[in-house]
Amino acid sequence: MHQPILGYDIVQVAYHVADIEQAAVWAANTLGAGPFVISKDIELSEGVHRGEPCPFVHSSAYGQWGKIMLELVHQESSGASPFRDLYGKDEHGLHHVAVMVDDMASTVRHFEKADIPRVTKAVTLSGVEFAFLDATASLGHYIEVYEAGDAVKGFYEYVESLSKQPWDTQHPFVGR
Repeated sequence: MHQPILGYDIVQVAYHVADIEQAAVWAANTLGAGPFVISKDIELSEGVHRGEPCPFVHSSAYGQWGKIMLELVHQESSGASPFRDLYGKDEHGLHHVAVMVDDMASTVRHFEKADIPRVTKAVTLSGVEFAFLDATASLGHYIEVYEAGDAVKGFYEYVESLSKQPWDTQHPFVGR
């Protein structure tokens, strides 16, 4: 079963939260999502938001939620960012859904034709490019786009594989 958004399958739903670990325990016990891989203080090699340099250092918890990944994210740095566009430091709510694509440029053009512009371009320290598209006018949230490289696919497969093993909803963290 696919959950398409303008022709692309949704692979992740992400919420901005005040505390990723507390939110992960809630998600495990309430939604059955997990277990969670925690990544703290994620830095980027490049970040541009609405034309301005933007590092948006953030922490995330990644867990499996049915057939998709659930990301719980919190911005650690100050300043403008795709997260601050929608939420303050201690606010929470749906931030984005993510799609994995073969061609970043053509996908960005596809969404821009639907009046969903790219507002953020970023590159991880490992070289993975991703973008945030502003769909707030039509959908009320952002869309994250990243190319389907081996590293991204491998991480998704890893998180999904963890969910198929026994894990404790009271302590839903991997490697702790």
